[in-house]
Amino acid sequence: MFLAKLFICIILAYLIGSFPTAYIVGKVFFRKNIFDFGSGNVGTTNAYRVFGPIAGTGVLFADILKGTLGAFLPIFIGLDRPWMLFVGLFAVIGHVFSIFLKFKGGKAVATSAGILLAYSPILFLVCFACFALIVYLTSMVSVASLITIVVFTLASLFLHDWILTSVACVVTIIIYVKHIPNIKRLLKGKENLVSIGLAYQRQQKNKSQNKNDH
Repeated sequence: MFLAKLFICIILAYLIGSFPTAYIVGKVFFRKNIFDFGSGNVGTTNAYRVFGPIAGTGVLFADILKGTLGAFLPIFIGLDRPWMLFVGLFAVIGHVFSIFLKFKGGKAVATSAGILLAYSPILFLVCFACFALIVYLTSMVSVASLITIVVFTLASLFLHDWILTSVACVVTIIIYVKHIPNIKRLLKGKENLVSIGLAYQRQQKNKSQNKNDH
């Protein structure tokens, strides 16, 4: 009975994670295939860049919700709390390798955050504050994602929760692998900025000054 319940949770979590939020938003509301625009990624950042802040924010909340729902599935059917992390991980796998998108997907950040929101709301808020601060300073979601996931993994060590740390390490690997193109652009100094934060404001100011100089 236990294995049957766990198997059902895993399948459902994967299917929930596979729900292609940004792709559907693009097709239904904008008549666009998000794969053909921006970075070609079906994640929150590209949705924000291609469809605007309202649609991008909607995609963000939906992708977080996927992780939260996936993590809560074991609780809904009476399994112990530690299984939230294990089952929630399959929502992340679904998001990255969506069965509805021929096993393509996003970069796992928002859905991973959703798992943390379900398991430890306080740690979620700490990580969200760290993420928001880095985005504000750098105007780069990739940098915020890469730093915050490491901060989260290190923070989990102090909680002496080996399950949380193990899942954090797996998620860190997934996020870093999915961000390899971003890392390459960062090393070349060519990473894209989002239209918020100090770095973006500085870039726009420099462009304005160069235009006036000419």
